[in-house]
Amino acid sequence: MERIGFYGAARTVTGSRHLLSTGNKKILVDCGLFQGSRELRQRNWEPFPVDPTKIDAVVLTHAHTDHIGWLPRLVAQGYRGPIYATPATIGLCKISLPDSARLQEEEARHVNKRGDSRHQPALPLYTEEQAYESLKLLKPVGYGKWHDLPGKAVFRFHPSGHILGSAFAEITFENGNRILMSGDLGRYNTPIIRDPAKIDRTEYLVIESTYGDRLHSHENVLDKLESILSEAWQTGAAVVVPSFAIGRTQELLYYMRLLQDAGRMPRIPVFIDSPMAVSVTRLYQQSKEEMDEDMLVSLEEGRSELEPEGIQFVRDVNQSKALNVQRGPMVIISGSGMANGGRVLHHLMHRLEDPRNIVLFTGYQAEGTLGRRLLDGEKQVRIMKQEVDVRARIERVNALSAHADQQEILQWLSGFDAPPRKTFIVHGEPPAQEALREKIAAMGWNVIIPEVGENFDLE
Repeated sequence: MERIGFYGAARTVTGSRHLLSTGNKKILVDCGLFQGSRELRQRNWEPFPVDPTKIDAVVLTHAHTDHIGWLPRLVAQGYRGPIYATPATIGLCKISLPDSARLQEEEARHVNKRGDSRHQPALPLYTEEQAYESLKLLKPVGYGKWHDLPGKAVFRFHPSGHILGSAFAEITFENGNRILMSGDLGRYNTPIIRDPAKIDRTEYLVIESTYGDRLHSHENVLDKLESILSEAWQTGAAVVVPSFAIGRTQELLYYMRLLQDAGRMPRIPVFIDSPMAVSVTRLYQQSKEEMDEDMLVSLEEGRSELEPEGIQFVRDVNQSKALNVQRGPMVIISGSGMANGGRVLHHLMHRLEDPRNIVLFTGYQAEGTLGRRLLDGEKQVRIMKQEVDVRARIERVNALSAHADQQEILQWLSGFDAPPRKTFIVHGEPPAQEALREKIAAMGWNVIIPEVGENFDLE
């Protein structure tokens, strides 16, 4: 009997961890970090409900932190099996997991120095050494190539169009039944990477619902960026852009290059203040197997769509600190994307109280994050134990998202020849999940929203 258990991204949009059982073998699909509220982050410190030494394999759908960020902790607790992922996902893991560990170790040092932790001493969730240990278990599997899993199961990856290396994992059990683990579903006709692959059949489906209750804006991204950059140029403002290092930063660079080519962007200094984003951008430029046709043509012509003229990549921490005293006009693109950590916190501390400045959000902001509080209009926020007045203008580019909206999810589902026996909705806040369930159920599908820790038989 095959079963699936949901130990993350159930009734929430973070911490994806789904455990498949076939015979006496266990396969974990994604191993994500919980992000957002303190209650959610506390789950990262809890032991995995199943002994990690009893898990036989891990399959990763893509390299966002809420899908891979708990891997070093899993390995530190005894997991020693293979971790399967696409080559590009592995490349991103090698960048992001050590970076995550360094940030956690740095935060623990700061907390211990201040002496205001409830724990003595404060410890990182995992260390850089543990992150590197987890990388040793990564095994590449290319798109479309069948690969064996424990319990006589097999699987293959299909492009999901979400970020570089992102994939649907199609897993077939010994009895012939299939389950499609969609990970995060990307969008159609977006720049840089390929569109989501069409899937026509599966017995069981796990689908995300981040934007299950809404449609993305049809605003013109180029017009919005041009307006903000031109205003900053005229007023001397600093535009602070909390941005995800994987995917969103590269999209912003792509659109800035388009503006420059069209003569619509002022010569405003743009700083990418994220060592991780710098490394990820290099990986994007090298991963030709992931690119759509437009990107491949540009490379063949000897130009990079991801390096606008005058862009400055910041790696050194002293260079980053120097930006805090530099006068505008300027653009600072820095992580993290939800403003819940990283260098962007320092820039927000120094820029939020100036009404000339602009904070520009370009992606989803989970409940409990600083980004969500700023978008919700809070007039004072707490950053690194300090109260900061919010006088800067808060803006958002609504049309930029790596997640499919409700219509795009339904468009992808319409490619199936027949409904799955069961469709499980995960990776979304409850209103989004409920709205998407209504839409999919109206198609005659059997739809389930699992609770955390809930298990289901796959008959």
